[in-house]
Amino acid sequence: MVRRYALQVQQVFFLRLAEKSEHFDSTGSALSTFRRLNSKTMAMSCPFNEEDLLCSMCCQVFSFPVTLTCQHNFCKVCIQSHWEWKGSLTCPLCHCKENTWRPPINLALKIASDTFKTQASVVSVKQDDFCSVHNEELKLFCRKDCKPICIVCHSSRDHKDHDCDTISEAAAARKKELSNKYEVLREHLYSIESMKRNLEKLGEYIQNQAVQTEAQIREEFEKMHQLLREEEAARLTVLQAETNRKGRVVRKQLENITQTFADISEIIEDTENTLRSDDLSFLRDWKEAVRRVCYPIEEAEYPKDALIDTAQYLASLKYGVWKRIMGEVKYCPIALDPNTAQPNLIVSDEVTRVSYGKKQQLPDNPERCSGRLAVLAATGFTTGKHSWGVEVGDNQEWYIGVARQSIKRKMAAFLNPAEGFWVIGLNNGENYWAQTSPRTRLILKRKPKRITVELDYEKGKVTFLSAVDGSTIYMFKDKFTEKVFPYFAPGIHSEGENSLKICPLRVSVTLHQDG
Repeated sequence: MVRRYALQVQQVFFLRLAEKSEHFDSTGSALSTFRRLNSKTMAMSCPFNEEDLLCSMCCQVFSFPVTLTCQHNFCKVCIQSHWEWKGSLTCPLCHCKENTWRPPINLALKIASDTFKTQASVVSVKQDDFCSVHNEELKLFCRKDCKPICIVCHSSRDHKDHDCDTISEAAAARKKELSNKYEVLREHLYSIESMKRNLEKLGEYIQNQAVQTEAQIREEFEKMHQLLREEEAARLTVLQAETNRKGRVVRKQLENITQTFADISEIIEDTENTLRSDDLSFLRDWKEAVRRVCYPIEEAEYPKDALIDTAQYLASLKYGVWKRIMGEVKYCPIALDPNTAQPNLIVSDEVTRVSYGKKQQLPDNPERCSGRLAVLAATGFTTGKHSWGVEVGDNQEWYIGVARQSIKRKMAAFLNPAEGFWVIGLNNGENYWAQTSPRTRLILKRKPKRITVELDYEKGKVTFLSAVDGSTIYMFKDKFTEKVFPYFAPGIHSEGENSLKICPLRVSVTLHQDG
């Protein structure tokens, strides 16, 4: 209460001082009056610290100050503008959450701020507010010279025929002009901030995408490594079996040879002893000696095919392994581009299958088809003939074909050639359509589960064939003027129940002699 009373007394004092000082000197000039008023006013000590009355957002003396729950004060317009910009009711200083959009006005602070402004208005009359030539107050604004002038200047030769506005009118017009440009700049700032947030999210997504892609690469290579390890183990097992088999043959023959060697060695030794004996002893043992030396002699044969068949294991080893891998490897002429897939579409199976699923948090990059439930292939064509098969199965809804690069990807567009689409589709599980304008009903004798799409860029043909009997389902005839991409849209159904898959091609090898 004491401070409020002091403020009111100070305010009344300044008002009375201004009233007593409103007169001109003997020259009739207001400049001397201003100087006396300014010197008397500035000589008085102001009881307020200007820093205590400044809003931390606009750096001006408070205008309708409000107090937040955290006891921080701001101008009402400043804090509400800040909340609109941020989209949340938080304090800019301490980030505490505010409970209401309209915080209470701080009456004491408002009175103090208004009093300070009143004092400042008394002492703020500057010498620059007067004409430097005629010492008259500047009340007009010259449009041609774009500067404030006094009434005497307007009658002078320098500004006689110039269009002028009052200071308030000129300030209002130029404030409006500045405000318009300010609003444009502020909107640009908002868009930059939005782009900044999007780029930050994009950076995080790129890192996550790299981690996921790396994991998938490692998984696929691990499959190939496992295949190689299995092939290596199988070949080593065969080698070990042959080694054991041939080793047994050699060991058996070695045992026989060793036994024969021992027997003959013993006979020879006994015969030598008989020959060295006296005649009588010799005659007693000679018959037995003759019988023993008549040992059946068989030539020892070196075993045939005893060595390891090295050529069987090493000849064209890489080719043999490659053929084994080729049986497990799938080759597709085209692949899907996940960066073009609508967020509800899940691309899997080495980017050859697309199915409908739960919406994913994906960047809205320019390539993404967010306006339609579709995905494009990773490779586009500007020339030549191309063909690929699509497995549609028993899906109840789908659209396949080609689309030009410049299709509207962020909004729904008609599926017809005029909009850059050459596609056919199935609707409600029974109605086949060629997406012409108007669309054409297709009558099929058999429901195809696999469709072949053929593109002839130079002739402007897109042909759809039934993979069962090769019959033509429909053919578009047009003229292509830019790159076109294979187009896939599986339709909206339960997760995993509706998908499209690019059919792999059968891989064959033809051998040719070098040279």
